[in-house]
Amino acid sequence: MKDTLNRLINHETLTTQEAKQIIVNISNDMYNQSQIACFLSVYMMRSITIDELLGFREALLELCVPINLSDFNAIDIVGTGGDGKNTFNISTLSSFITAGAGVNVSKHGNYGVSSTSGSSNVMEHLGVKFSNDEDFLKRCVDQAGICILHAPLFHPAMKNVAPIRRELGVKTFFNMLGPMVNPSFPKNQVLGVFNLEVLRLYSFLYQNTDKNYNIVFALDGYDEISLTGKAKIVSNHTEKLFSPEDLGLKTITQEAIYGGDTIADAAKIFVDIISGNGTEAQNNVVCANAGLAIATSEQISHQAGFEKAKESLFSGKAKQSLDKLIELSK
Repeated sequence: MKDTLNRLINHETLTTQEAKQIIVNISNDMYNQSQIACFLSVYMMRSITIDELLGFREALLELCVPINLSDFNAIDIVGTGGDGKNTFNISTLSSFITAGAGVNVSKHGNYGVSSTSGSSNVMEHLGVKFSNDEDFLKRCVDQAGICILHAPLFHPAMKNVAPIRRELGVKTFFNMLGPMVNPSFPKNQVLGVFNLEVLRLYSFLYQNTDKNYNIVFALDGYDEISLTGKAKIVSNHTEKLFSPEDLGLKTITQEAIYGGDTIADAAKIFVDIISGNGTEAQNNVVCANAGLAIATSEQISHQAGFEKAKESLFSGKAKQSLDKLIELSK
């Protein structure tokens, strides 16, 4: 690792194979915590290359505990996190709304690192059980339309990195990797990213796959459709600039999608919204994101997906999906 760190400090970059080998070595306890922290820090100060990102991704996918959900044609709705905006759990709520609309979801998530409450924090608070048992997860998708893939259970290679990420408390390149290493290898994905450079990297990597995807970056810095302004959306077919007006919606303020100061706050907001008691701004944001997921999976327009998302939320189907998942967790 010492040689690698010296190279990186001298502004050299790693090949795909070198990057891959470092993740393998981390998983095999070959480096101490200081070395890993230093390695992570390099990428906070300079951009990651496509070769490096590809190597890191290949290693995590090869080392993961795979889950076969191919029978369900599920979609993953996931953000990189790390946008520093501390919104409520938009992608997780969108996942349940998508499931309520009849589109199966395999939601990959983790505890929050740079935000108050990540996807896993809220799910755990509400009583959802985390498991990597394939039969249990298939039962969840079959009966609730959704399963939760809690990243640490599927990526044992990361056990040496997790405590360092927690202690650092800022985004690292692992934020970029999370959405790309869903262990169920879904063919459909909506991915949110925290800057245009990561959008470009994702777009380059994803265009060489057989995935059906939409990658989203809100131009004011959110890793999802925030409705606080325009958003760039890149799919396997097109590239476009999205405006709230495209769905007949008004632009909203940042305060309208604030996520609270504690996990309990985040969970209360989550339950309020999924129970149909969200504000107009909160409802529109989650339905805009769920609508894109439904559109991605069903190959329909975003507007049509948005209407299906609203029906799922306001009919109570999204809440039924959550309730069923909690029931299955008991």
